[in-house]
Parts: sequence; C-alpha cells; structure tokens
Amino acid sequence: MGWTQILGLVAGACTTAAVIPQIWKAWKTKEVDDVSPGMYYVLITGLALWTVYGFIKSDIPIIATNGLAFLLNIFMLYLFFRYREKE
Repeated sequence: MGWTQILGLVAGACTTAAVIPQIWKAWKTKEVDDVSPGMYYVLITGLALWTVYGFIKSDIPIIATNGLAFLLNIFMLYLFFRYREKE
C-alpha cells in the first residue's frame, strides 16, 4: 500500500467519522428536530456516486470510506424518521 492510498484512507476515515457524533446524539437523546433530511438525501446520493466511482477506478480507499459513510448516513436518516416529531 502506497502513501497515496494511506492518505486516502486517513482522509476518508475523517470524513466518514464526521457523522458519528450526530448519530450518537440522535440515538441517545431521541431528538432530531434540528436535523435536515434534505442534507442527508444529497450527501447519501454523493456517497453512493463516490462508491460507484471507486469501483470503476478500483480504488479501495474510495470504496471503503464512502461505502461505510453511505451506510452510516443511511442509519442517521433512519433515526431521523424514527424519532421525528409527528405533526
């Protein structure tokens, strides 16, 4: 594994981990009033496209980090719909 792949994995790990505090807060407090589902729709679409791009380029760091981020953000969107206040 070369330094560029290591750099890609570290960068991807940082951006993937960014959603974990939001997931933890939503799960712990069961409050999602300030969460924007639209932002997650756009982000999830982008992550899915990055994952496909990674497969096309056979780039493991792109596949691994964006694939995991995709799943984490899908889970956050699930929490949004589970805990949102019904009008």
